Amino acid sequence: MQMTATQALRKNFLGNSPSWYQNAILLFLVINPIMLYLIGPFATGWLLIAEFIFTLAMALKCYPLQPGGLLALEAIVIGMASPEAVYHEAVGNFEVIMLLMFMVAGIYFMRDMLLATFSKLLISVKSKMLLSLLFALAGAVLSAFLDALTVTAVLITVSVGFYSVYHKVASGKQVIDDGHDHSHDTHLHEYHREDLEQFRAFLRSLIMHGAVGTALGGVCTLVGEPQNLLIAEKAGWTFVEFFLRMAPVTMPTLAAGLLTCLLLEATGWFGYGTKLPPEVRSVLEDFNRAQEAKRTPQDRAAILVQVAVALFLVVALAFHLAPVGLIGLTVIVLLTAFNGIVEEHRIGHAFEEALPFTALLVVFFAIVAVIHEQHLFSPVIHWVLDQERSIQPALFFAANGVLSAISDNVFVATVYINEVKAALDAGVIDREHFDHLTVAINTGTNLPSVATPNGQAAFLFLLTSALAPLIRLSYMRMVIMALPYTIVLTTVGLAAIILFL
Repeated sequence: MQMTATQALRKNFLGNSPSWYQNAILLFLVINPIMLYLIGPFATGWLLIAEFIFTLAMALKCYPLQPGGLLALEAIVIGMASPEAVYHEAVGNFEVIMLLMFMVAGIYFMRDMLLATFSKLLISVKSKMLLSLLFALAGAVLSAFLDALTVTAVLITVSVGFYSVYHKVASGKQVIDDGHDHSHDTHLHEYHREDLEQFRAFLRSLIMHGAVGTALGGVCTLVGEPQNLLIAEKAGWTFVEFFLRMAPVTMPTLAAGLLTCLLLEATGWFGYGTKLPPEVRSVLEDFNRAQEAKRTPQDRAAILVQVAVALFLVVALAFHLAPVGLIGLTVIVLLTAFNGIVEEHRIGHAFEEALPFTALLVVFFAIVAVIHEQHLFSPVIHWVLDQERSIQPALFFAANGVLSAISDNVFVATVYINEVKAALDAGVIDREHFDHLTVAINTGTNLPSVATPNGQAAFLFLLTSALAPLIRLSYMRMVIMALPYTIVLTTVGLAAIILFL
């Protein structure tokens, strides 16, 4: 039976998404204009946020760019935000856009060095608890001096490398040649689903420990998160002053976060605790030996170049020699020029991972424009400033945490610090109280926002990366695995705010 044009159009809508999901998106698109007329722009704005979060939660069924983009386009068409407002949000976050376009691509050209380094770490450290702690600590330390998105890109690159090595061997697509007799090692040619599932769970736990580590470290310093730089600029704080003012809250939460990592691995709660299967370890060890055995002088020279550029990257970001995106572009130029990667198609592969997410981020800015244009957060801000002075830092921390978990923590921090700075300039609050509120805003937007991928760009990048479907890291699984960290970091952070501010 021949398919009609309408049926074909319906089948093509959002690709291979389940029919119920297609119907849900169509329903959203139909009811939003109706709700705008019935309940007004403010309530419809919050409805739009809930719908957009739903598209993020279904990221493994359909990439959020298309359904989220349709919602954003409709919001502009029905007048909830203007194209100029979306453009303004994008320009205001242009440094983050450049970071995604260039820094993630730069990390792609370091993958050989990163895979070799982390392979040795994975093979040499037998204790899963110690390995998890190292991943969390490495994520925290690196994010204190680099951007959390950069560190997450490193973790993704390494994890995809690990997964690819085992999957190719286990499925018989690759045979390791390391000079040893593997004629009886049938495990190298058979697809061991049980081992693969366990390996996925192992990688999920490591990547989540590392991702939470980026939040633990990112809150500590001026360069750790994009909003930190904005907050420091409004407050007039230097690098050292920023660290010292945040330390009464950030240091206890860092210690609590690392202890939570050890507890989760010891108990196996919330999807943690899975160990590396012996068969997988054997494959990775064989692969590591094979790689070292066949490495040519040219390969070694390429890795040395990657190490040198990696050191330059750390220094350049730590001292903020240039905007992060420009440093990423410099990394691309250096790595490709000195490693002989001069064909356009070879360079193009490096951008495949980040550009879809960059497009999604601009769509997200459209939703942020709706939040800004409709003043969705204003009632919360005004209510907090009307409360007793002594409890305002704790209320700011809590309010920021809730809003950052469902929205973007960069936007929430921007709105709050602007309002508080305006209150300081108007003489409503004094400088000491402003400093306390600023600490509460920074920690409130960075710590509780690990609750969902919406709050942290690094988490959203991980959810929509090529790694997520490989290790079965869905939106809800990420929320569940982040839950113990969310509870601990929010509780300890709030307690520190109450005790020390």
